[in-house]
Amino acid sequence: MSPDVFRGQIAALTAELAGRPLDAGLDAWLNQTHGAGSETFRTLADSCRTGVAEGWLCNREGGGIRYGRIFKPAEDLHGFSVDVVDMQDVAGPHHTHPNGEIDLIMPLEGDARFDGRPAGWLVMPPGSAHRPTVSQGRALVLYLLPEGRIDFTK
Repeated sequence: MSPDVFRGQIAALTAELAGRPLDAGLDAWLNQTHGAGSETFRTLADSCRTGVAEGWLCNREGGGIRYGRIFKPAEDLHGFSVDVVDMQDVAGPHHTHPNGEIDLIMPLEGDARFDGRPAGWLVMPPGSAHRPTVSQGRALVLYLLPEGRIDFTK
């Protein structure tokens, strides 16, 4: 496993997401097609766990959260940036998603949930906002942000 291999895995997924609206329909499709238990989920979760263990993912820390943007938006990623966070029973900083956000929730310990959702995908539409929260354990969360856009609340 390497960042280049991981990038290829993400690019294969974002090719399927390109041009689709970030809405409840995409949320349902992702969970049905690439949800917990699927080959895509297992592959991405294994890659994220390896990347954290090897230090090329979640290589920063603040407020009890390990995080890091591994890839900026790029053509091969169909305009998405890629961030991964490692959170345990904590709420992160409030922010908005001007273009929406696609999250892959990968529990590591306990019955971890991200914003109340179990293992799988969560799609937040453009203009949505939240204080990202992991409860009931520890989870890795992969964020796909169209154009890398995220606005933290001051």
